[in-house]
Amino acid sequence: MERPVRVRILDQEYLIRSEVGEEQVQSVARFVNDRLWAIRDGTEGLSERKTAILAAFDIASEYFQVLRERDALRAEIQKRARALNRQIDSVTGS
Repeated sequence: MERPVRVRILDQEYLIRSEVGEEQVQSVARFVNDRLWAIRDGTEGLSERKTAILAAFDIASEYFQVLRERDALRAEIQKRARALNRQIDSVTGS
């Protein structure tokens, strides 16, 4: 495990231990911090806890959308690969 990385999220510092490098930890921290501030700025009077829950929900929703897009892309690639294999087989007589 790497040495702890100091990050700042919602004006508070945290020490994060991670298997990934410092640059990746900082990148994730910036992403989370930006999302938290966007929610906090867009909704007045939310507690930090509610802000964190809404941000987590927003990030999870985005993540699941990316998974659906990845699965659709994978299916499309497999479909095209099967079509190419059929074309190759028809040309080579296999």
